[in-house]
Amino acid sequence: QVQLIESGGGLVQAGDSLRLSCAASGRQFSSYAVGWFRQAPGKEREFVAGINRSGGGTSYVNSVAGRFTISRDNAKNAVYLQMNSLKPEETAVYYCAAGLRASIFASDFGSWGQGTQVTVSS
Repeated sequence: QVQLIESGGGLVQAGDSLRLSCAASGRQFSSYAVGWFRQAPGKEREFVAGINRSGGGTSYVNSVAGRFTISRDNAKNAVYLQMNSLKPEETAVYYCAAGLRASIFASDFGSWGQGTQVTVSS
């Protein structure tokens, strides 16, 4: 398994941008697909974006497509989530997760970070 640490969250205004980072430790990070999920208070955790092992394949929930970009740098053991035009309803704790295959389902990811808070004010 890999250990994951997210960073880059914060308080921003609607329309602003943030770049989240997910730093991985452990062997063979390039063997893992990575997903970003978010969970708002009182709501279920939801898939936001995912990237396959090589970085050549990505997927997004419809609500963020065109505004968010997921990328990875396997040489640096890192995955990023660039978030543009943020909306207040996207206030949540954002988690990165690693799994053996690309998926939109949280149950397919065995390693999780502790999360980073993103707060978008109106």
